[in-house]
Amino acid sequence: MSAQFSAFKAIMTNPIKYKLFLLNKLPMAFLAGLQLQQLQEDAAIVSVRFKWLNQNPFRSMYFAVLAMAAELSTGILAVAFTYKSEPSVSMLVVKCEGEFYKKAVGNIVFTCNDGLAVKAAIAQTITTKEGVTACTTSVGVNEQKEVVAKFVFTWSFKAKAS
Repeated sequence: MSAQFSAFKAIMTNPIKYKLFLLNKLPMAFLAGLQLQQLQEDAAIVSVRFKWLNQNPFRSMYFAVLAMAAELSTGILAVAFTYKSEPSVSMLVVKCEGEFYKKAVGNIVFTCNDGLAVKAAIAQTITTKEGVTACTTSVGVNEQKEVVAKFVFTWSFKAKAS
């Protein structure tokens, strides 16, 4: 594990620093109650609990909250691998696809297992100075381990000029 990844992980796994990060960088994620459950080089897990603030008129979680949790499970990997990188790397979601299978109630847990692909894409853009994309998948399951939603995010990475 790189020193930069370890340093970022230390910040994100500290409950107070994580909440301050959300308040500063992702205030809607803070309000929705997104929780980082795990951050490893190969995977990240983010959960969100159904509550009044993130509901839709159908008594389930609003789809945008599900998308936000899914995106964080992919994006936190990208942020971790670009944290204090030299040269710095810009990142942007260029495509998002979502599929919904069940009503989202209770605690929904999104898992992205594409950390190594994200790491490789970032390493490639740093080496080549060309834009690189990486497709990442996040699957959300409910408390009964049933798949509720699946999202695919395409991230674009570009090393900035030194």
